[in-house]
Amino acid sequence: MKTAVVTDSTAYITKELRERLNIHMIPLSVIFGNESLREEIDLTAEEFYEKVKDSDLPTTSQPPIGQFVELFERLAREYDAVISVHLSSGISGTYQGAISAGSMVEGIEVYPFDSETACMVQGFYALEAAELANEGKTPDEIISRLNEMKESERAYFMVDDLSHLQRGGRLSNAQAFIGSLLQVKPLLHVVDTKIEPSEKVRTKKRALNRVSNLLAEDASSGEAYKAVIIHANREEEAIEWKAELEKQFPNVEFSISYFGPVIGTHLGEGSLGMGWYKK
Repeated sequence: MKTAVVTDSTAYITKELRERLNIHMIPLSVIFGNESLREEIDLTAEEFYEKVKDSDLPTTSQPPIGQFVELFERLAREYDAVISVHLSSGISGTYQGAISAGSMVEGIEVYPFDSETACMVQGFYALEAAELANEGKTPDEIISRLNEMKESERAYFMVDDLSHLQRGGRLSNAQAFIGSLLQVKPLLHVVDTKIEPSEKVRTKKRALNRVSNLLAEDASSGEAYKAVIIHANREEEAIEWKAELEKQFPNVEFSISYFGPVIGTHLGEGSLGMGWYKK
């Protein structure tokens, strides 16, 4: 059985890596007024953070079901099955779009997977699926491994300003939390597919230290982990944090990624986060 792997643009897997591992990407869009731009195709992260400085905050849009149908039909000419990995169903309807499109296409079995997260933490699942598919693993074997990864996966992120998440309706219980913020840096994570406050920390430095300590709780076992530092137009800070972490955690393989246009719309510039899972 030949299995394809699809993910959406919010995994922020580089084009080079997608091409090397044969991962197919379907884009979400950001909408500035009447202009709809597909992230990773029409708009890079760098362009987005420049553009948003001179514009009203955009809205975001999931892929039309027709784009999924077109992609799945094209893949059906060459593949028997597709693993379709998407951002959390509590954040976007993209995962549901993959389910609906899968039921409309003949000649290929579609296995939608709700990552229950986003960004390169979501990307970890797509990368693992692609490597297993290239090894000839069956769709059931791949899904089983992705579910196993989910048991050890953690992700936390810090935002400078919760107003973007509140306005977009992506943060539950936001009003009471915002009311007590003052100068607090909130740590957020995804619980049952939705973004929830995790802790309130007084400064950015303490927030990042807290995330490092949460990683330490898992990595102290000495087992091998993969981790990614994710930034919203703060690459230098991400590089500096990565260098510090690599000294502390020799059993963790670190990489750097970014919050692209769609996720950046909801988190805002300056956000930082980290996610990890057991290899």
